[in-house]
Amino acid sequence: MRFGWAASLGAIALAVGGVALAAQSQDRDAPESLLPEGFGDPAPAPRPAEPRPRPAPVQPGAPAPVQRPGEIVQPLPTAPVAAPTPSPTPSPTATPMSAADLLEYDLPDYARRSTARVGAIGLADGGLSPNAFGTADGRFLQGLMRRLDAPVASRWLSITLRRMLVSRLDTPRGVNGADFAAERAWLLLRMGEATAARDVVNGVDTENFTPKLEQVAMQVAMANADPAMLCPLQPFAMERSRETGWRLVEAMCAGLSGEPTRAGELIDSARRRRAATGIDLLLAEKVLGTGAQGRRAVTIEWDGVDRLSAWRWGLATATGVAVPDELMAEAGPQVRGWVALAPAIAPVARLRAADWAASQGVLSNLAMVDLWSQIEDADDRSATDASIARDLRSAYSSADMAERVTLLNQLWSDAADPRQRFARQVLAARAAAGVRPSAEQAEAATDLIASMLTAGLDRPAMRWARYVEPGSHAWALIALVDPDARRPLGSDAVNDYSATADERRAAMFLAGIAGLGRVEADDIPSLAQSFGVPIGADNAWVRAIRGAAERGEAATVVLLAAVGMQTPEWSAVAPQAVFHIVAALNAVGLEGEARMIAAEAVARS
Repeated sequence: MRFGWAASLGAIALAVGGVALAAQSQDRDAPESLLPEGFGDPAPAPRPAEPRPRPAPVQPGAPAPVQRPGEIVQPLPTAPVAAPTPSPTPSPTATPMSAADLLEYDLPDYARRSTARVGAIGLADGGLSPNAFGTADGRFLQGLMRRLDAPVASRWLSITLRRMLVSRLDTPRGVNGADFAAERAWLLLRMGEATAARDVVNGVDTENFTPKLEQVAMQVAMANADPAMLCPLQPFAMERSRETGWRLVEAMCAGLSGEPTRAGELIDSARRRRAATGIDLLLAEKVLGTGAQGRRAVTIEWDGVDRLSAWRWGLATATGVAVPDELMAEAGPQVRGWVALAPAIAPVARLRAADWAASQGVLSNLAMVDLWSQIEDADDRSATDASIARDLRSAYSSADMAERVTLLNQLWSDAADPRQRFARQVLAARAAAGVRPSAEQAEAATDLIASMLTAGLDRPAMRWARYVEPGSHAWALIALVDPDARRPLGSDAVNDYSATADERRAAMFLAGIAGLGRVEADDIPSLAQSFGVPIGADNAWVRAIRGAAERGEAATVVLLAAVGMQTPEWSAVAPQAVFHIVAALNAVGLEGEARMIAAEAVARS
């Protein structure tokens, strides 16, 4: 007998054309590993876990560890510390607290974080309401996250999905809080959002980690090229997990903490046990040499390596080893997001990945401008990139509006493909907003407005309303994003636009304007029929997203919206899906996001 939530998953999968969501074995509940072959195998001779000693009471007068705002204090298991031998003569000064004493420090109850609510940002920081999942079954939500084929087509939906996943949300019913955090972080990784995934993982106290969250945490650390992130977790993970990768983590952490002798012994032991071989072991050994007093010099050769795993990418990037272009070309698209966010990679080497990241919402307009400002001063920049950087500076600073428009048009027209062109619109968003509206520049209004909207600059875009031709593409974008719209459009206005736009763009416009409720309700059925948009069609996904909207479950709506748009290209997005997504987001209070998605659908069709 199938549970209701499992049956719903299967029906939604069939409705959106995704993979089947039938009930699966318990083995499928763990995320697919990005680590090298053999890392999920049990160790040949696992050592028995020692009972964790009870923390010794802190002596009066002993200094307590300092906790900075946002820092995660993570107690580590240690062996009991023998009492120091009394000195023959009293010492006039207090004995400083040893490292072992600090490790045995027990967190007070008020400093512990419950897994009933996990996340990095609250309402004041732009996050969703804690109860944004409402009464939704956690197993149903977990299944949707696991099976969502990221990345999705829309930049603005990706941004909204990221904001939902990092929000400080109540754990829905039916699931473990740490396991649910693991699913959130795993989805963020597949979206290319390595930094956001780390924020979610860091929102759970180490002592509350589950095997699933430990596995995802290793992936997250590698995606951030930050093996040291695993050091507070490693003692706990080795007690609970038999994955051999943690043995190498133990060796790396010993090296990073300035214990080269112990680190060498551990890595040599891993080599004898064949916990890893080849480049996977060598990269871990290279991390040892980066620690204090590290004495191991390791040369990395990529000959014979035919696959790039998160382990290989993360450790290579952390140690300054360049990954061959042919391996990067075969990697999943999410790796481009990791590259764009990696501070250890030179700006010039991040440029191509940054275009993908900007088009998916991983990088903002400000982040792109910052990256290109570094390119302008980079010694290894190409002549072409140097020219683009100079023109971009002029486009942002020139007092001559005609010169600005000329430079922006050149920047966009020189793009190699539609994705790069869209990324350059993100890059130039605030330069476009700086162009003073006038009849002389009205011909460029469509591209200028589309560029502004990639950064959510709706108010500057609205300044062009008096200069655009009714029924034009620029008019359609303004009609969709107007934050002060009060009067719905009549069918004549919608039909006038369809006369100038191609069939698909006109269908997207109708889907967006109807989803926002900005067209007369009585006109919607006839318009939908004439535009060929079956907004009245009913299936499991439509019922699910409509029901979540009626219950006010903003987070559930965002997740279901992503399910309905799980394709990398806008050409595969159905207008009726845009209608239901925009209508549901608008209904749960995410009106700004709904407007931007509707405008993006028209601009990128």
